[in-house]
Amino acid sequence: MHTVAQGTVHPHQDHTHQLDTDTSFGTVLTTTMSAANMTAGDNFENKGMGEKASQANPMEQYLILAKGAKGAAAVQLVKQVLEAPEVYVFGELLDMSNITALKNNAQHAPYYELLQLFAYGVYGDYVRESAKFPQLTPAMLTKLRHLTIVSMATGQKSIPLPTLGNQLGLSSTRELEDLIIEAMYTDIIHGKLDQKNGILELDHAIGRDIKPEDLPDIVATLQSWCDTCDTMLSNIDQLITRANSDKERHLKHRNSLETEVLNIKASLKSQVQEGDEALVSDSRDHDKKRPPKKGIRASSAKFWPKSS
Repeated sequence: MHTVAQGTVHPHQDHTHQLDTDTSFGTVLTTTMSAANMTAGDNFENKGMGEKASQANPMEQYLILAKGAKGAAAVQLVKQVLEAPEVYVFGELLDMSNITALKNNAQHAPYYELLQLFAYGVYGDYVRESAKFPQLTPAMLTKLRHLTIVSMATGQKSIPLPTLGNQLGLSSTRELEDLIIEAMYTDIIHGKLDQKNGILELDHAIGRDIKPEDLPDIVATLQSWCDTCDTMLSNIDQLITRANSDKERHLKHRNSLETEVLNIKASLKSQVQEGDEALVSDSRDHDKKRPPKKGIRASSAKFWPKSS
């Protein structure tokens, strides 16, 4: 709210038009960002998914502001983005027309170059071409060193601390270790700091922006990967077909064996039954042919004469 000429307070007065001419662009941007945040808060109230999407993309609020920021205001926006602790990807901002227009102004062009440095470059690039960049604030310098660690992590998973210190322009081991720990807490790298052996072991790092000139190589790499996947899928299909054929042949062979076993069992059972019937028949025939046995009394009369 601002005081109008009569000294009364008007609750709906436009903030932008009431600013004095000597107000800094940083104040303008801060006021505009606060208003944008309030508006975003009103729009996304009672929309849980909207709030999660906004938190997942910290660059979103800066992209909204970039649509209306031109000239010096756009420069202030770039400064705030480069100092923002949660922003490490800048490609979307570089594609904004108001930001791209900075390179056509000699006074503002260094900040466009600085934004490109943070998007694609490393600390060593800043040291070699420091004359074409504006001076970095401590927050910017820390972020650029973090991004340098991320770039080094893409090419190697184990980095000696002396090598890392040389790339980051840090001679103090304590400062280097503090920077690495801060990068881990910021969640841009995952790994282990081996102080005993003087090595940074990296497991994971965030992805950085891709230079437009690198896109053909990336496309070629992805196409090669797709071709390899197609070949592997074709080989897998052939193996599946062969396995199914072998399975079908095995089932047929198994069914044939089971049928043969059943036939053999039936044949053996039939033979056993025929054998049992033959044995019974032979036994009956033999009993018929056997002479009858004489009694004991009849035979005993021959050996014992009658008494007189």
